[in-house]
Amino acid sequence: MQFYEPDANMTYSIPEAQPPTLPKASPDYSINQNSDEIDLGELLGTLADNKGLIVAITLVALFFGIAKSLLDQPVYKADSLLQVKENTQSMAGLDSLTGFLETKTPVQAEIELIKSRMILGKTIKNLHLDIIAEPKYFPLIGKAIARWHQKRNDGDILSDPLFGLDHFAWGGEVIQVDTLEMPDNWKDEEIVLQATANDRFKLIFQDEIILEGEVGKLAHTQQVNLEQPVRIFVARLQARPHTRFALVQRSEGEAIRRLKESISISEKGKGTGILELAIESSSPAAAVRIINEIANTYLQQNVEQKSAESQKTLAFLEKQLPELKEQLETATSTLNDYRTHKGSIDLDLETQNILRGTVELNTQLTLLQQKRDELRQRFTESHPNVVAIDKQISRLQTQISAYEKKIGLLPETQQVILRLSRDLKVSTELYTTLLNHAQTIRVAKAGTVGNVRIIDYALPPDEPVRPKKLLIIAIALAAGLMLGIVAAFILRSLNRGVKDPDLIEKILHIPVYATIQHSKNQKTIDKRLKHAPSPASNSTPLLLSLQYKEDLAMESLRSLRTTLHFAFLEARNNIIMITGPSPGIGKTFVAVNLAVVMADAGKKVLLIDGDLRRGVANKHLFQERANGLSDLITHSIGIEEAIRSIPLANIDFIPTGAIPPNPSELLLHEHLRQLLDTVSTRYDLVIIDSPPILAATDAAIIGRLASATLMVAKAGAHPIRELEQSTRKLVQAGVNLKGIIFNDIPETSSRHSYGRYVYQYHYQSQK
Repeated sequence: MQFYEPDANMTYSIPEAQPPTLPKASPDYSINQNSDEIDLGELLGTLADNKGLIVAITLVALFFGIAKSLLDQPVYKADSLLQVKENTQSMAGLDSLTGFLETKTPVQAEIELIKSRMILGKTIKNLHLDIIAEPKYFPLIGKAIARWHQKRNDGDILSDPLFGLDHFAWGGEVIQVDTLEMPDNWKDEEIVLQATANDRFKLIFQDEIILEGEVGKLAHTQQVNLEQPVRIFVARLQARPHTRFALVQRSEGEAIRRLKESISISEKGKGTGILELAIESSSPAAAVRIINEIANTYLQQNVEQKSAESQKTLAFLEKQLPELKEQLETATSTLNDYRTHKGSIDLDLETQNILRGTVELNTQLTLLQQKRDELRQRFTESHPNVVAIDKQISRLQTQISAYEKKIGLLPETQQVILRLSRDLKVSTELYTTLLNHAQTIRVAKAGTVGNVRIIDYALPPDEPVRPKKLLIIAIALAAGLMLGIVAAFILRSLNRGVKDPDLIEKILHIPVYATIQHSKNQKTIDKRLKHAPSPASNSTPLLLSLQYKEDLAMESLRSLRTTLHFAFLEARNNIIMITGPSPGIGKTFVAVNLAVVMADAGKKVLLIDGDLRRGVANKHLFQERANGLSDLITHSIGIEEAIRSIPLANIDFIPTGAIPPNPSELLLHEHLRQLLDTVSTRYDLVIIDSPPILAATDAAIIGRLASATLMVAKAGAHPIRELEQSTRKLVQAGVNLKGIIFNDIPETSSRHSYGRYVYQYHYQSQK
């Protein structure tokens, strides 16, 4: 079809513009949608509008919570109770041998002692905790599948590999490595142990096979490029061939640090001296072994520390006893030789008393000197205990000197016999005393129990302490719900579209003639339209006003019909233009269904699709686009040929016709005015569906020929500045903008105010 091209001699009739009537006051942008008052209904409406988003986020969070509770490795806790006493205790009757330097040890000091490298290092060495050997599982779900298999099969049954991945462990795999030695620079690095057939294995490091070995035999290798050989002893290996295990030998410092982080020590109550020693591990048996080993190691260390003083004394005595024994033997031999040479000589009573006195004094002097030597190993010369002993030694030496003077007055033979007898008795008493003392200290050392005792040993836990599945699921559900609500309000804050009709009136000073609620039925119709057959095969219109007459959206349009009746009392013609700020806001929906509603009231209605760019009203009515408005303006066809009768809708319809290349220039033609004047006399009401005002100037051209213009605004789709710009553009073009139709309001957010605007503006129109 060839469009009519206007020539230079053609005259255009531009409708006389009415004086622009801008809003009475400039828009007050200080009024916004975020008032200080909290509207509970609006908040609930926001949640209801975004219930799909909230439910989706909640379900996703719940899914991750359930997955986490099922996939997380169970952690078990084993605990033991220790009692720390204030004073060291020994076996009954041996308290005097435990020393006089005992002091009270604070409980906090005992806690730090348990965490020391001395205790934890010995525990790691005894249990081989520096060797980590565990199967390699499929990422994320491998461990969970292996645990599930282990619960179902208590015996040593290996699970079949999934997905054909036999190098992963899928359940039932067991490995025990008692010895693992490697170069220092390999420590804390992962080495792969791969099981092979016939209880054999091979070690792989950085994709290179280091050695091959057999279960139950020590395997080692000598390589010139290694500082030290790699040695490994695998005590047990249960796995399919090709199954891989991860081996790590941790350094001593790293092993102690990890063990220290996994244990917790606390005092039960205040001042009770009862310590709870606990550890968390993924293996219940390992947790029990570790906690009991720490308790036993600490108890052994405590006993050894408490008996350390007795050990020092015993060592000193064992060093002195051989010397005293030698002195005793020498004194005995000398006395016997002298008696043999001189014959038997009896000592008188006075000489025996002198002998007895000097023996006692020399024995005491020797014992004090030995005790002084023992104290000097711990104290200085100025210590009070050392000074006191020095004074006692000085007094004894004075008394011994007095006895020496008496001995000097005796005959020479008696003097010799007296001195030899004195030396023999002194040596005998000293040796006997020290021998008894050493034996007593040995007994006391064996009877030392320290100030710590184990009250309860750890028992295998029945249930894991983590993860707490119900708690995780509840937290995930609550977090998902909260995130969904937050997301809903974030979207609401990001969407600056106007959702409140009152805001339009306050800022633009233009009445809202109708508020049309969101229609689920219209969504159904839209889906049917997408899959509808060609217009030639079906002439039944797909309209909400015909398919669902009782829909709430239709009730809003019927209320609009009443309002328009009063708005047209002083109108210069019966033409109404329907426009909007932008596409996709329901402009055509309002125009088509309003035409049907008007026809139901007994009006003779003509619907014209004036959107010569993207008009789609013909699709709703199942009519062809050809032979329409553009053809009428160019006089390509007659008016009777363009008008289509829609019997089921009881309206007449003029489609767009062929889409022209110059819609604005075509609408400016005088033929459009003549056409509208003609149809205005034939019909009670003419409704024109025009293009969006911000997208093209077509609406401004058509609107000047209509007595009333209604602008459709979609709830939440337009910022207030967009509506203000659209209004200003229409008014400045001389268009009589009667009011605004607020379309697609969520049902939950406006149900309480349904119909309020219609009756309000009905009353304003009468005024």
